[in-house]
Amino acid sequence: EVRLVASGGGSVQAGGSLRLSCTASGFTFDNRYVAWYRQAPGNECELVSHISSDGTTYYADSVKGRFTISQDNAKNTVYLRMNSLIPEDTAEYYCAANPELQLLLSIWVCPGQGTQVTVSS
Repeated sequence: EVRLVASGGGSVQAGGSLRLSCTASGFTFDNRYVAWYRQAPGNECELVSHISSDGTTYYADSVKGRFTISQDNAKNTVYLRMNSLIPEDTAEYYCAANPELQLLLSIWVCPGQGTQVTVSS
């Protein structure tokens, strides 16, 4: 069965940290881009970060310098380390993978089941 599961969310105070995991089963991330998105109530789905199979990364301006995306091929998992969290980071976080970056960039409905991150002030 092909599955992609986002996990690791929780509730933290402003300034805290969380690490989200995006784990694949039934396929690998070889030759695929992996992207993280988030959606807060009333807001559109927002691209947060992505990573290529060769390790090239991208970050939205809103998270640059605070979030770090990384991949562990042995565990078939991509992580999103989130530091210095602020209340505006509160959202459901989702991940997706695809060989074509353009397809990930064109997503406007956050995919699959996400993991909730809540940051209190």
